[in-house]
Amino acid sequence: MSDMNEKLSRRGFGKIVAGAGAAAAGAALLVACGKSEPAKATFACTDTAGLDETGIGTRIDNEYVDHSPIPAKQCANCAQFEPAAADKCGACKVVKGPIHFEGYCKVWAAKSA
Repeated sequence: MSDMNEKLSRRGFGKIVAGAGAAAAGAALLVACGKSEPAKATFACTDTAGLDETGIGTRIDNEYVDHSPIPAKQCANCAQFEPAAADKCGACKVVKGPIHFEGYCKVWAAKSA
């Protein structure tokens, strides 16, 4: 270890510290840039406590998920979706129970213009 300490000069140590600082600053910029993306809703619409077996089965059969794997196909732009307040679960004409506006299922259909 003493050989390593002798080989590492103050200038070399300064370069390491400066490099680490630059890396941290770059990471901070990346995080800040990521904030320009739309925020995901933080509430969930997965509570099926009030549904009977048929209602739960409809959700399962239609593969309902709270966050769509297909950004262009979300419950918010589905003809079946019945919206609620922006921070509340909506409803669906086909799938029973609470429905997230960012959700998706197999019965998604584009809203007519």
